[in-house]
Amino acid sequence: MRKVHILSVKPGEKLARPVLQENGNILLGAGVELNDRFIDRLKKLGIDMLFIDDPMTADLAPSTAIRDDTRKKATDTIFKTMNTLMDQPNIKGRAIAPEMGREFRKVFGEIMQDLISREEVMVNLTSIQVADGYLFQHSVNVAILAGIMGLAKGYNRNQLEELGMGALLFDVGMTRLPKELLNKTSPLTVEERIAMEKHTEEGFNIIRAQHDISLLSAHCALQHHERYDGSGYPRRLSGKAIHEYAQIVALADVFDALTSPRPHRRRYTPTEAIEYLFAAGNTVFDLELIKTFCKHISIYPVATTILLSSGQVGVVAANNPLAVHRPTVRIIREADGSMPAMAYEIDLKDEHNVMIIKEM
Repeated sequence: MRKVHILSVKPGEKLARPVLQENGNILLGAGVELNDRFIDRLKKLGIDMLFIDDPMTADLAPSTAIRDDTRKKATDTIFKTMNTLMDQPNIKGRAIAPEMGREFRKVFGEIMQDLISREEVMVNLTSIQVADGYLFQHSVNVAILAGIMGLAKGYNRNQLEELGMGALLFDVGMTRLPKELLNKTSPLTVEERIAMEKHTEEGFNIIRAQHDISLLSAHCALQHHERYDGSGYPRRLSGKAIHEYAQIVALADVFDALTSPRPHRRRYTPTEAIEYLFAAGNTVFDLELIKTFCKHISIYPVATTILLSSGQVGVVAANNPLAVHRPTVRIIREADGSMPAMAYEIDLKDEHNVMIIKEM
């Protein structure tokens, strides 16, 4: 399989991986043959990348951070909890979800089991979902990235659980905002921005009302928009005054937001997002945390279609942990536009004159 931009997808090609609805259910399953109607519908839903079948890359498959059924359970739990809170805006969290702690503890436990069992060090978040499901899938992705960070930092079981619960629920305060504000794509007014910023304190109040969730987990909701240089909100905390759990969640939040398609902008590539993070070192985020984070992110995930400076088009076949920006690439189209008689691979670690120009 290979991952391609939807503008490059042709009718007759088949999906190699499913497209998910907002609650994690399958919208279009693997093996579905795409036609003009399907492609147009996916574009309208905000889908910009797809995994398609390709005989030349049939043996290539990106490793997923967690199993599909684990992601489905996590998304479903978040979806149900968030929608319950949205439907009852005047209740302050205490009686709405009495089983919240138990349910989210189980969900994060399954995420951690998947992460611990992985062979690869680097993470690739490969699910394809409709734009309307961003809030729910985003929370799952943030929890995955936070879990990886917790493992990298040697957190014990209790610390991992506190971090993971906070990561899954860090944006729960969004349920207290009007839906028209959540869905707005134009710039916010001053009044709307003030209202939006209240979601951190709203989330803190919802989580701390749960008797079986740590107050430190609640601080992930309260502090995930604080910034290392004191420019964030709601309390303009800086440096070590921001709890490390919240710093990790903030880092994961921004990375996943940048690399996800949004109605108002194109998605960043992992490379662009990582460059952004390093540029924000010791201003927006702690530089040491950024370094740890980026050691575990796959810049060019397996199955990514790329254009090389040689004019050739290839698909990432393998990553080198010691040179993450120089993967092994399987060539599927030559510079003159012809297809090779047989697929072959080049290791960019050894091809010093060839560079990756862009993802396709």
